[in-house]
This record gives sequence, C-alpha cells and structure tokens, in this order.
Amino acid sequence: MAAIRRAEATWSGDLQTGKGTVSAVTSGAFAELPVSWAARTEQADGRTSPEELVAAAHAACFSMALSNELAKAGHPAERLDVSAEVTFEKGEAGWGVTRSALAVEGRVPGMSAAQFDAAATAAKDGCPISKALAGNVELSVKASLAG
Repeated sequence: MAAIRRAEATWSGDLQTGKGTVSAVTSGAFAELPVSWAARTEQADGRTSPEELVAAAHAACFSMALSNELAKAGHPAERLDVSAEVTFEKGEAGWGVTRSALAVEGRVPGMSAAQFDAAATAAKDGCPISKALAGNVELSVKASLAG
C-alpha cells in the first residue's frame, strides 16, 4: 500500500513582495510556516523556503537510510548527526535547485572510517529523496566518525 502525505500552501501577492504559509496536513507536525521569495533568495528572516524543506527531508531520509545500512552491516549507530545543504541559484534557465550536500558525523562502534564512508555513499544513493533528486541535482556526502 502506498503512503500518501499531504501538505498545503497559501500565497498572497506577487512573487517579489508576496508572502505565504506552508502546513503539514497529514501529520500536523507544523502549521502555517511563513514562506517568501526573499527567504529563498536573500535572508530567511524567520521564514522557511521550499529548499529548506527539501534539505530537511533529505537529511531525515538519509539518516534513516544510513541507519539501515549500518544495521545490515552489523554496526548499528549510537548516533548520527546529519545536515543537508540545498543550493538554490539562478542559472541560464532560471532559478533552480542545483545541489544537495549531505554531511554526517556518526558514532558507530566497531566500524572503520572506510566502512562508514561506504555505508554513507550507499545510503546517499539509496535514500528515496536522493532518488527523487538524482539526475537533476548534484548529490554529495561527506562522512566522518566521531572521535
């Protein structure tokens, strides 16, 4: 059975000076987060953007995929700290998401740095959000083990 999730957005005004909100309808986890064009291209000023939401989705998805890779290898993680930086920039064809750079620091007993790096690469390639972005967005991962 397919899992369907729903979000809603409301917008008022033109692109440059207008503003809107986005809400997670299925979970109710957040409601009416403010969004604006300036939050996408200039300073966030307390507003989010579609790109920040993509970054959050990518970080969460990757952390789950990596935890699965590590468990399958017999090294469940004690902790994974993941960040995703999504780049939104203007190119010849207009504005677009061009990169999603993942970084992870893990506390994984008994695992070498090379093994951890291989698991992180597999998780980057296998996570559903990465698959949705692949071919359109440059994907990378930097993995390190906590000391």
